[in-house]
Amino acid sequence: MSGTASRRPARLREPAAPSLPDRLGPAALPGHGIADDAVRTALDYGGLDLSALRAEDPVVDGCRFDRTRLAGTVLLRAEVSDTEFRGADLAGARFPDGAFSTTAFLRSRLTGAAWTECGLREVLFEGCKADLASFRFSRFTRVVFRDCDLREANFQRADLRGARFEGCRLEAAQFSGASMAGTRFTGCELHGIGGAAALKGAIVGGSDAQSLLRVFASALGVTVED
Repeated sequence: MSGTASRRPARLREPAAPSLPDRLGPAALPGHGIADDAVRTALDYGGLDLSALRAEDPVVDGCRFDRTRLAGTVLLRAEVSDTEFRGADLAGARFPDGAFSTTAFLRSRLTGAAWTECGLREVLFEGCKADLASFRFSRFTRVVFRDCDLREANFQRADLRGARFEGCRLEAAQFSGASMAGTRFTGCELHGIGGAAALKGAIVGGSDAQSLLRVFASALGVTVED
């Protein structure tokens, strides 16, 4: 093996894609609504309106939410797996103490949504508007945020060691107390982020480092003159 080849960076693995059934049954309300202890599998929720519902301990597996309205929904201790949210509206939704695995959020509205004390494994957020979203105290394993608007998002005390951010807007996002050894940032806007000390051990692209200059200077009490 040549020296050049040996120095080639390892290709980063993508999160596993949701394994959806070949055929999904059309969901209908009220029978397929998400309720306490309900188990919903192999359903296509399409453009249904599930806004502002509240449920405890629901299980969702192998489902698709395509343009589904879930704004303001609260799902406590939800277990969501092999599921796709495509163009869905989850603004203000809350998923406390939930578990999400092999799940994709694609071009969805997540403004103000909250995944607090959640476990996220093999999850992709792509092209989402997730400003003001909260992931406080959550654990990330092979999670990718790609081309997302995460301005003022809150990752306080999250375990982000298994996460990476690609092409995201993270201005004024909060990382205080987060664990970030090995967290990757590529092509991101990082101006004004909070909790800069938590970035110890993170991997930051060259262009990203430029946007961190004033953040680190402020943390050190250094004045940067133009």
